[in-house]
Amino acid sequence: MAEKTINYRTAILIFLIGCGLLVMILLRLNNTPSTFSLSETLTDGKPAPDFSLPDLDGKKVNLSDYLGKVVLVNIWATWCLPCVEEMPSMQKLYNEFKNDDFEILAVSIDVQGLEVVAPFMENHKLTFPALLDPQGTVKTPYGITGVPESFIIDKDGTLVKKIIGPLDWATPTVFQFFRDLIQNPSRK
Repeated sequence: MAEKTINYRTAILIFLIGCGLLVMILLRLNNTPSTFSLSETLTDGKPAPDFSLPDLDGKKVNLSDYLGKVVLVNIWATWCLPCVEEMPSMQKLYNEFKNDDFEILAVSIDVQGLEVVAPFMENHKLTFPALLDPQGTVKTPYGITGVPESFIIDKDGTLVKKIIGPLDWATPTVFQFFRDLIQNPSRK
């Protein structure tokens, strides 16, 4: 009898592990485009795909509205600890260059949208624009694999650099990079 109990437990364990793997595979497949496409992924030197998303006041903001400015597009979420950790340094970057040809567009992928993003921005005293993308419309054109991911876009709308993961945006090296890009757009 004890042997049968162990075999049943083993069978149940194997079944549960198999179900878990199946769920992981299905979730992974659901997160990838279902149609075959020959389009290239977004890489440095390519035009940044335009998007239109609401800000915290409900006003539609288009990336193309910022042609002529260097734009840092940051894809993030309030539940993402590395995102939260990099936000103060993004505020310092914004403070340094907000009066120049520069903008930050912080695109939140929180499914709760305004309900969680507005209090987050206020509680953390963040003054750069936050956009709401609860459906994740930027994920495919920008090739998002996780959060945070950031995209530095030049004044012509071309991707200069894609950064996967968090970054300290307030270092002298980063400030100089943006200063050069703002003042000398041809020196990418």
